[in-house]
Amino acid sequence: MKIFETIREMREFVEGAREKRLRIAFVPTMGYFHEGHLNLMREGKKYGDILVISIYVNPTQFSPSEDLSAYPRNLARDHELAAGVGVDVIFQPNDSQMYPEGSQTYVNVEKLTRNLCGVSRPHHFRGVTTVCAKLFNIVEPHTALFGKKDYQQLAAIKRMVADLGMNIEVIGMPTTREPGGLAMSSRNVYLSKEERQSALSLSHSLHLAQSAFKAGQCNAAEIIALVREHIGKHPYTDIDYVQICETMNFTDVETIEEGCLLALAVRVGKARLIDNHIFGEEINIPSTEV
Repeated sequence: MKIFETIREMREFVEGAREKRLRIAFVPTMGYFHEGHLNLMREGKKYGDILVISIYVNPTQFSPSEDLSAYPRNLARDHELAAGVGVDVIFQPNDSQMYPEGSQTYVNVEKLTRNLCGVSRPHHFRGVTTVCAKLFNIVEPHTALFGKKDYQQLAAIKRMVADLGMNIEVIGMPTTREPGGLAMSSRNVYLSKEERQSALSLSHSLHLAQSAFKAGQCNAAEIIALVREHIGKHPYTDIDYVQICETMNFTDVETIEEGCLLALAVRVGKARLIDNHIFGEEINIPSTEV
């Protein structure tokens, strides 16, 4: 497994790989790997001759009040886990590589980033699409893989790739969950034992919403109220949003149809957690009440 810290090294490797007509699969990450990251990497092995991952905690997607300095990091552990699933190359640049002095160029996807996380994190998606555009330009992958847990992020990246004519296939992978249903996240490490129990209410509320939809409830306000009530009765929870929207521009809907997205963001203790469900899709989440 090769580890590159500079853009020059990464580009030299990519040039050689492309000269040999090797396909490159890419998984961008901020490190502190969990099974969800590793599943993306395992899947990436199926799409390329070479699997490249990046480890970079991107400062431009954090607001001043967020957890940039405290974001969990453990490079030695990440390297070991990446080697264990067959990663070929790790690209781990520093800030001066990704944002050289005088940087002033950003990539902004407009409409679909205005709602949901775009309200409480107004500069977040600009940071995500900018860093992904940079990474795509450096790594030149044929395929890039992302988790569907960050559904709005996935949609923004797909939109950017289409709008800018990037020759990259963007693949969304199902959310990886802990045994109780909690969506895996690097921020889960912030949760105490008691907070983790309350955090299960997020995934369980998705199950409640899907069950209500299957039973004929199509009123978005009614299902949102059901979800908010379920999460709100658990200690340590502070709801940022619970919304139901379409998935083209992420505008809210009043009447739910198959294909609509239920998205939620909830602070549980220090951790801001997100989860989602597409109505009409199978839901592989335990229904046990907590």
